Amino acid sequence: MKLYWSSRSPFVRKVMIFAHECGLAARIQCERTLVAMNRPNAGLLPVNPTGKIPTLVLDDGTVLYDSTVICEYLDSLHAGPRLFPASGPARWTALRRHALGNNLTDNLVLWRNEILRPQAQQSPETLAAFELKVRNAVAALDREAAALTADPVGIGHVAIGCALGYIDFRFAHLGWRTEQDAGNDRIAGWYETFARRPSMTLTAHVDL
Repeated sequence: MKLYWSSRSPFVRKVMIFAHECGLAARIQCERTLVAMNRPNAGLLPVNPTGKIPTLVLDDGTVLYDSTVICEYLDSLHAGPRLFPASGPARWTALRRHALGNNLTDNLVLWRNEILRPQAQQSPETLAAFELKVRNAVAALDREAAALTADPVGIGHVAIGCALGYIDFRFAHLGWRTEQDAGNDRIAGWYETFARRPSMTLTAHVDL
């Protein structure tokens, strides 16, 4: 399988974390692909009409996107415990956690895109709104930390770990572990342990 890949992309990283957790990373050939909001990649557009990564090309030529679809496909290829629970309360919990982590990452990427605009074109209201949403999401994760620790690793853990890793990569100045009024000690402790997993250390962001 070929993955259109970038070491900067949190959504690509999510796929690779998932692949390592499933024991499938060795089956994926990564092709470095540069994309940006204002610079579509002409080579990627014929493969993925949205021009986004990650994009996965299967051995038979089938193309899959986005990160969630790719992760669910990978979950169908291995014989171990499913990272997407099949049914019942465990499934809805995993999907809700995935949505929380994924939407946090979405906001982080959009926030960074706004920051990268020329300063005269940036909206202070938009920047403040993104910061509020991100800090609120991290606070929600802090309340989730004990349950995350107790449950088997699943797609929600992967998405949340990926989001927190992206904060460290692009927004280290936020100091998300120690908020002004109340710290996020519980989710910080969970992340410290999760970040030591091989799937995380082997996929760390690099600004290339």
